[in-house]
Parts: sequence; structure tokens; C-alpha cells
Amino acid sequence: MFTGIVKAIGKLRKNNNQLSIEILDNYFDINIGDSIAVDGICLTAKEIFEHTFTVDVSEETLEKTTLGNKSNFDGIVNIEPALRISDRLGGHIVSGHVDGLGEIVKIDKLEKSWLLSIKWEDSYFSKYISLKGSICVNGISLTIADQKNNGEIFSIAIIPHTWENTNLKFLSVGQKVNLEADTLIKYVERLLLSGENKTSPSSEIINSNWLKDNGWN
Repeated sequence: MFTGIVKAIGKLRKNNNQLSIEILDNYFDINIGDSIAVDGICLTAKEIFEHTFTVDVSEETLEKTTLGNKSNFDGIVNIEPALRISDRLGGHIVSGHVDGLGEIVKIDKLEKSWLLSIKWEDSYFSKYISLKGSICVNGISLTIADQKNNGEIFSIAIIPHTWENTNLKFLSVGQKVNLEADTLIKYVERLLLSGENKTSPSSEIINSNWLKDNGWN
């Protein structure tokens, strides 16, 4: 699990299904087998070198995420180590499992921030967009500032610290980003859908015991 708080940026190099990532700043300890979010994608460290680690990626990951084509911003990626139980949850709960791609449709430079407008490549996921809700963009926990077309297009406000310390500053209109909707929203949806016209076994047991205790059975 992750929080969407980027710890470092790195330079990505690709060799078939193996990626090499050089950490460019804020180096942190990495061990073989560690889970690391690279642009919001949960990957496993395979080899460790000085300021560099390698990961294997599947064809599915290369096809469904921006790792298949990092020419978008010269191979610069956001990096976050996995969450420790004792860590602060500064962003929101992020699994590192990308839902889909988004396309940058507009970048507005405001007086003290930037406003990025993003369109889901697959409109199916637009239902998870909620005003002031959380969204993970290239591994960054961000807040939805506005939405249009029932969430198919949404905007996020970027403060100077986030802009300067992530790869968002390298983006331009038309480029793709990795998107992960709020995990909690998806779990709630699953529970509501699976619970329609159903009674859980635990509820049946509780009801049965209550009836017996009160002389009904």
C-alpha cells in the first residue's frame, strides 16, 4: 500500500520487460523484494545498485500504463516506497493498481498554482470521480477541484511544492498519465452491489439467536 506522497523522482531506462530506475534526488534505502510505486504502479525491486534499482514488468503493465512509452516526459518518473504501519498517512490509501489512463486536455497557470484538466481514456471510470474526493495521478495523491461530463473530465489543483517535486511539470496537453481512483469508493461500490437483496450469514445468525432468546423459537 502507498499514500500518494512522492518521495523522489527518477530517470527511467527500459530494456524489453526490465526497467532500470535511477533515483535523482532524496535517495532512500531499497531492498530486493521491496514494493515501490513508480508513477503510481506497484512494482517489485529486483536488483539494487548505487542509487539505481531494476524491476520486471509484464506485458499487461506495459500495455495498460504509461511505462510502455515514457517518451512523454523524458523518462522522469515519480517514486514512492511502500507504506510502513508507523508512517503518517499524508495522502490517501493507494494500492498501486492503475485503473486506466487519462489524457491531459488543459493546463492553466494560475497566480499561485496550476490547474490540470484530465479526461479518462475509458469513461467507465468516470463514476468514481467525486468533487473534493481523492484521485491518484502518476502516483500523486491529489484532490478533485472540478468535474464535467459526469466525471469523464476532471480538474486538479497543483501547488508549487508538488509541481516542482514531481514529473507533473514536464507534462503537456495530449500526454497520458496513470490514474487510480479512490480505493475506498470501489470497495463501497462492491459491498453495495453484492448486498442487494441479500442477507449476510452473520445477520441470519444474529437474528436467529435474538429470536430464540426472546422466546420466538
